[in-house]
Amino acid sequence: MTRALLPRFHVAFPVNDLSAARRFYGEVLGCPEGRSAERWVDFDFQGHQIVAQLSERPGDPEFNEVDGQNVPVRHFGLILTLAQWRAFTERLKAAEVKFIIEPQIRFQGQVGEQATCFFLDPAGNAIELKAFADDASVFAR
Repeated sequence: MTRALLPRFHVAFPVNDLSAARRFYGEVLGCPEGRSAERWVDFDFQGHQIVAQLSERPGDPEFNEVDGQNVPVRHFGLILTLAQWRAFTERLKAAEVKFIIEPQIRFQGQVGEQATCFFLDPAGNAIELKAFADDASVFAR
């Protein structure tokens, strides 16, 4: 099955300010806005539906150690091609987004080697962008 035929995912996540979410996801990440209501906004995240849900208590993240880095336990993101990953991380740098894990290669020289980075949205939700040189490595053991 090719990547284009894979089902799209849907994820909803808490935010404490819908205007800040609209600026971050719409302007910084370039996600077109979909439907919305008083307490939520849909965004098109590279063909996937993500929903910012207004919450007065978005929550504090937990972290686990992964390849020497403190990775937020609760996070979502995209698996991109390396070219897309490089372009996206440059867009984030130009927008002066602060990375909690700088763009880097994780598991270098090992099965599952990947380009990765983590950053937070304005409500503190962790987002990961990753890329594999070979798409078949996504689930390699």
